[in-house]
Amino acid sequence: MADAVPASTVSAAPPGDSSLGADALLKRLEWTVIRRLDGLLQGDYRTLFRGAGLDLADLREYQHHDDVRHIDWNVTARLQQPYVRQFTEDRELTAWFLLDLSASADFGSTDRTKRGVAREFVAVVARLLTRHGNRVGALLYGNTVDTVIPSRGGRAHVLHILQRMTQRPEESAGGATQLTDLLVAAQRAIKRRGSIFVVSDFISAPGWDKALAHLSMRHEVTAVRLYDPLEMELPDFGLLTMRDAETGEQIVVDTHDGGFRKRFAAAAERRETELREGLARAGVDTLELATDDDLMGAILRFADLRKQRSRLANWSGKSRGGAGATRHLSGAAPAASARSPA
Repeated sequence: MADAVPASTVSAAPPGDSSLGADALLKRLEWTVIRRLDGLLQGDYRTLFRGAGLDLADLREYQHHDDVRHIDWNVTARLQQPYVRQFTEDRELTAWFLLDLSASADFGSTDRTKRGVAREFVAVVARLLTRHGNRVGALLYGNTVDTVIPSRGGRAHVLHILQRMTQRPEESAGGATQLTDLLVAAQRAIKRRGSIFVVSDFISAPGWDKALAHLSMRHEVTAVRLYDPLEMELPDFGLLTMRDAETGEQIVVDTHDGGFRKRFAAAAERRETELREGLARAGVDTLELATDDDLMGAILRFADLRKQRSRLANWSGKSRGGAGATRHLSGAAPAASARSPA
């Protein structure tokens, strides 16, 4: 038998949490997650959500971990030494959610689907932002980029985004996800620099990493990767009908066969490697959310990683020309990645 394709091949679970009304979902999360996160983050808020930073504050020599987008090329050419601009950060920002709601998002091996996890993440982060006077917008991808929700503030606007996330696109025959289309559409639609969250399982035709890297050259981009544990390793279920959520193709497999399960795990591992390499090439921060993950814990881990990276960058900046400082122009700061402990 040929290698199994582990990318959301088991039939999608019932909608479950994805069908929960937007207002009911947001009320539940406001009581259980958002208020607690708002209090726990506080000083870390600027670390996790950075403004546009339009006011120039100072210039200093380029150091390892600096963002190459902030290099002042005029000063660099004049002094024959790379210098970067330092900005006074603007607390107010506009955040965008690029939402991949293709068929594979409806998969989940428990009572939570990837679409449901995406809705919870958007609800929490969007409400945290709008509570502080910021604006949020969204681009929704089903089979195409069929919805663009302009950026606005307020609780009602968050509810509007959550409600639109429950609407499923009409299925297209054999249409594989083209995540590149969503990323390219975002480049055209989002004019002002801001924070972008790409929420997807990244089960897509190849080539999206280049579009993601291009998007991150102008915006602060975070890849929010959704997955289900069953996509990584298949238990012994006996005879099982598997359906490709993207194409609708079905196949009956014997999961009692140890050789089949090993091939499935090997294919999953190859896909994981390719995905991580793609995200690394794009140079974006990554937050990984499983359908059995604790959302608040995952966001706190991610905030902690970004805080550590920010401190490291500041430390590098203060050690100008020191013996331990290493200068190079290899690219932007290394990406942070937050994932649940094994």
